[in-house]
Amino acid sequence: MLLDAASLYFRAFYGVPESITAPDGTPVNAVQGFTDMVSRLVTEHRPTRVVACLDLDWRPAFRVDALPSYKAHRLPGEPDAAPAGRPEAVPDTLAPQVPVLLEVLAAAGIATGGAEGYEADDVIGTLAATESRDPVLAVSGDRDLMQIVRDPVDDTEQPVRLLYVGRGLAKAEMMGPAEVAAKYGVPVARAGEAYAEMSMLRGDPSDGLPGVPGIGAKTAATLVGRFDSWAALRAAIDDRTDTRLAATVRTKLAAAEPYLAVVERVVRVAVDAEVHLDRDDALPTQPVDPERLDALAQRWGIDGSVQRLRAALAR
Repeated sequence: MLLDAASLYFRAFYGVPESITAPDGTPVNAVQGFTDMVSRLVTEHRPTRVVACLDLDWRPAFRVDALPSYKAHRLPGEPDAAPAGRPEAVPDTLAPQVPVLLEVLAAAGIATGGAEGYEADDVIGTLAATESRDPVLAVSGDRDLMQIVRDPVDDTEQPVRLLYVGRGLAKAEMMGPAEVAAKYGVPVARAGEAYAEMSMLRGDPSDGLPGVPGIGAKTAATLVGRFDSWAALRAAIDDRTDTRLAATVRTKLAAAEPYLAVVERVVRVAVDAEVHLDRDDALPTQPVDPERLDALAQRWGIDGSVQRLRAALAR
């Protein structure tokens, strides 16, 4: 199980009232909500290995160099070409909670993983792509990770699924190639890759991706369904004998060529990041540092959440 840690703790922060506080009055809503999410996920899905994947760079230089607008709108007051490597705006009452929830994970013995210069999506993408032993379940509210789903094509691969929690854990959707294909109209045989290509064409304002003007989601899905690869689609733009592109669509794509030339580097998750784990990813059956975990529970007033985490590990 690969957890998109930031995706989950942001949702915990906004989903649990800030009236949930430590004995000294410090808000711990994100700590409590995140810990309870982890407990529920472990209880319901029974993974044998877990990694909480971290954003060590939420706006990597290689993506910003390719497309300066990438997430630029998340830097208030900054121009579109704002530099990479700056911390994403985090609410004042959430920022102090992140180190605490990471301490809880460490005391429980749940591994965290990151890669310098990469986002959590890339950590998840790399671990999923290189896993050959166990089926993989990624957990995130980020639709970008739809692109990692796969069915194995040989004995060296394992199935990869995404538990999409964009509408909350209670309304989580289990997404594999069949589900992604059915929901977005992309070909099931390469649903993950095709989803990424559809995103490139339609754009994504939440990430600062302009997309191709005049190409919406339905047209984008239809286009990627006509080609076996992104390279083949792009090659057809200059080939006027290729009837898979209507003249009006070809004109729109040709006008967006500078964008199309760089967007793949931005949208595809990395599968070769140098990921480092802080410990073995085997999920323990009891906390590795029970005294520390008890101290954290007492200090931050999260005894109930810690007890639920203990129970989840012990099952």
